[in-house]
Amino acid sequence: MSHNRTEFNEINITPLTDIFLVLLIIMMVIAPLLDQQGLNLTVPENVAQEQVKDDVKILTVTVSSDDRYFIAGEEVQVTDLEKTIAELAKDYPDGLMIESDGDATHGAVVKLMDSARNSGIKSISVSQV
Repeated sequence: MSHNRTEFNEINITPLTDIFLVLLIIMMVIAPLLDQQGLNLTVPENVAQEQVKDDVKILTVTVSSDDRYFIAGEEVQVTDLEKTIAELAKDYPDGLMIESDGDATHGAVVKLMDSARNSGIKSISVSQV
């Protein structure tokens, strides 16, 4: 019995096309997830002390190392934080200064930032004490 074999001279690109289509579908699914809104932060410039206005009214909130919040030396509970900031924001039109202890957690500072934003404060500064 003789075997008549034909030589294989062409490349089959069907598997290659399938791989490219799968990669295209994966990229189409992942692409919208990469475009998430984050925090818009501006880095402050170094300003000489004389340039700072004396009539600036900024509300200062301190975050302690054990994630407690203090306004004017008085502790504010997490549940009352947004309401307290909203009440005080009327007297401090220039924004909010967050003074965070170096050992405070990131979550505590972000919670304070969210509460301030929900209270209507537009300008938020963060410093470490």
